Amino acid sequence: QLEESGGDLVQTGASLRLSCVVTGVSMVYYDMHWYRRQPGKRRESVAAIQRDGTTQYSDSVLGRFLISRDNSENTLYLQMNSLKSEDTAVYYCNTPLAVFPWGKGTQVTVSS
Repeated sequence: QLEESGGDLVQTGASLRLSCVVTGVSMVYYDMHWYRRQPGKRRESVAAIQRDGTTQYSDSVLGRFLISRDNSENTLYLQMNSLKSEDTAVYYCNTPLAVFPWGKGTQVTVSS
């Protein structure tokens, strides 16, 4: 089970930290992604972290977002800085092939 939290309504330039708690399995065995679904668009991956801690980011968030993981807490994080209006979306976590049922996500709204 995946449970995302931390979303909020913020102004342009603000920061947020999202969390994703994984229950029922040990996250240590999985590469993990943060995805988002912007209004009217398909869900897309914006950040990824492999089991060895290697990270990757989409061009749209590179330099502003930081993905991390705490395997001891079975929790995935996304530090979001310098937020823009185009970051407005519902954010989800899952594996690269979305092997877990999707959680409800957490809404991030950035107001200019």
